Order: sequence, then C-alpha cells, then structure tokens
Amino acid sequence: MNTCGLGHDVVDVAAFAEQLAEPGSRMRALFSVREVRQASDRARQKNDGEAVHLAAKWAGKEAFLKAWCDYLGDAPYPFTLDNFPWLEIEILDDSRGVPHVSLGKGAASVFQTDYANSAAGARYSSAYSSASDNGPYAVMQERRNARSAQRSTIGAGSMPHIHISLSHDGSIASAVVTISVE
Repeated sequence: MNTCGLGHDVVDVAAFAEQLAEPGSRMRALFSVREVRQASDRARQKNDGEAVHLAAKWAGKEAFLKAWCDYLGDAPYPFTLDNFPWLEIEILDDSRGVPHVSLGKGAASVFQTDYANSAAGARYSSAYSSASDNGPYAVMQERRNARSAQRSTIGAGSMPHIHISLSHDGSIASAVVTISVE
C-alpha cells in the first residue's frame, strides 16, 4: 500500500470540555448522534468523562481533514473550515472498539470524486514557490509533486483506505489518520 495522505491532531481535553459546556456552543452539534452515544457508553465503561472520548473523536475528524488535504496535494480543496461537513465525517468504533472513519453520503461522494480525479492523473498548478528555492515551501512543493506523481500510477480499480488511530492520556487526546491505496 502507498500512503498518499497523512494527518495528525492533538486536542487539549480540558479546553475542549469547556467548549462543550459553554452556553450556546455549537461544538456538540458537530458530532453525530452515534458518536455522542458511543462516547457516553465508553465514558461509562471506563469511568471517566464523555469529553475525553469526544475530544479523541474531534482529533480524528481534524486529522482526517488534514490527511484529505495532504492527499489532494495541489488540487483545490473541496471545503473550507466554514463549510466542512463535520457531521458527515463520523469517527465510530466497531464492535471490538476499533475506531474507523465513516463518511456520510455527501462527503463520500466528494472524496470519491477527488480520488477519481487524482487516479486519472489530474495535475494542478502550485501556489508555492518553485522547488529551486531553498525555503520550506520548496520542500513542501517537492513532496506534493512526488505525491501527485505517485497518485498518477495508482490503478483505476483501487480505492483509498482510511486508517485511524485514536489515543488519550491525561489532558491530551490525539489522532493520526492515513489515506493509502493499493
């Protein structure tokens, strides 16, 4: 498998819990009913707070967004932070407690379109400085060019796989997401 997208996010659990409890906060509305139910169930099983588990799921959503953007390389991003479909990106545990990224119909459609475009070898121009520069953007550009070249060799029959790992320890929740293809 080739990794074509990587994202990582860290959440301060105490600050996140404050945001959840803040009157008029929309944070809880960015989670699906299934995500909240699973976080509540896990909190009861582990005898800790729901916010810890929601913070890990939030880190997962953010890490997925970062991995998707990394996967796209130079392609235009389909969403901004203001219109990203947070509810359609669910971080759900399977029956063994293993987390997975579940995409709702709209998000899955956009993700599949992005994949089809990249698998077809679509090329995008870069807004970053050229690779001949010695600045940090040159390194990013070289990496993006390499990912674009890698994606153009992917077979049309393969689909991207989304892998996620969640963790929390004390006051920190963390998630890592990779997008890979065969």
